[in-house]
Amino acid sequence: MLTPDLLQILRCPETHQKLTPADAALVTRINSAISGKTIRNRGGQPVADNIDGGLVREDGKFLYPIRSNIPVMLIDEAIPLPVQ
Repeated sequence: MLTPDLLQILRCPETHQKLTPADAALVTRINSAISGKTIRNRGGQPVADNIDGGLVREDGKFLYPIRSNIPVMLIDEAIPLPVQ
């Protein structure tokens, strides 16, 4: 679980925008797309592993996945939004 203090300092590595936790519905949609093998990360690679959560960039264009309670803050690993 990310603490409020950590959320205050984490920023998008590309634009330095604030990040907010993804809601449960978005995480469910992303995991469904991952299970259906229909989602690619920003680097163009298929996303194979489900996420535990995510951090949504302030402009709503990308989600940085959280796996094993660790935010993956790599630009190419970001998941483009919206996910249907």
